Amino acid sequence: MNTTTFSPVDCTQGLLKEHPSCLPLSLRRTVVPFGGARRRSLLSSSRIIVQAASFRPCIDIHQGRVKQIVGSSLKDLAAEREQSSQDALVVNFDTDLRSSFFAKLYQNSDLKGGHVVMLGSDQASRYAAYEALMAYPGGLQIGGGVTTDNALEYLNAGASHVIVTSFVFREGRLEEERLQSLVKLVGKERLVLDLSCRKRDGQYYVVTDRWQRFSELAVDQRTLNDLAGSCAEFLVHGVDVEGMQLGVDEELVHLLGQASPIPVTYAGGVRSLDDLERVKTAGSGRVDITVGSALDIFGGKLPYGEVLAWHKQQQSSPQGADRVAA
Repeated sequence: MNTTTFSPVDCTQGLLKEHPSCLPLSLRRTVVPFGGARRRSLLSSSRIIVQAASFRPCIDIHQGRVKQIVGSSLKDLAAEREQSSQDALVVNFDTDLRSSFFAKLYQNSDLKGGHVVMLGSDQASRYAAYEALMAYPGGLQIGGGVTTDNALEYLNAGASHVIVTSFVFREGRLEEERLQSLVKLVGKERLVLDLSCRKRDGQYYVVTDRWQRFSELAVDQRTLNDLAGSCAEFLVHGVDVEGMQLGVDEELVHLLGQASPIPVTYAGGVRSLDDLERVKTAGSGRVDITVGSALDIFGGKLPYGEVLAWHKQQQSSPQGADRVAA
């Protein structure tokens, strides 16, 4: 596990002067002074132009801290409360840097459509999530425990979209009434469905409750077509490889690229620029990519600056087909 030892700092120009050694080399090269972004009406609909095969950044929060955790090692809340220790939790990265640091970094890099995920519903994690959203209003999506009771609060705090999984599932089955209640509340253009999945008997199935419970919903063309009318995007973690830097699940990426009629982001197993190209190829340029533990800003070896340069190259490429994400 990589754990930074410096104190929390604000993401400002002074960070580079006061704490130059706290950042990986690629980040020192790419960070420039952060200008004051004009806040906008947070519940007004926003439209983001997203280039095919874009890089979508992430901020994962656990117990109020930014971490990178192997997703399959997470437990549901009841099990976590019963455990006297977290020995079973596999943490790849843990930092004292605040969530707003990473949010401002992504804003300064002009990266839109990234996601903040709360890996737990404790108060400290909610505070950290709000801090990230307010640091980059309109630039980040929020997931983790989203329901009809709190979805509008997150949008008011600055989220561009809310991401949902477990709320719309009950005992392994998709609850259409719950899904439609969210659509009615926030609008399909502000809703992202998390269809993170694992493979069983040769088929991908959505997993819920900290990715521990298999649902009855298969991730296939029929499911993607049916659900596309109720959301703006899909977010899909390949849970079997997520957080392990073992390489991407190209079969899953190919399925998403061929079958999804709306924007879709894949996360899981990316470890190099070659893996970004594999996702681009397997997904026919129609699947966006999230990179977590492999990035040097999260303790990995893949330079953030190189991934950002790859992203900008995709945006400027004449072969990349633009699409509009609500």
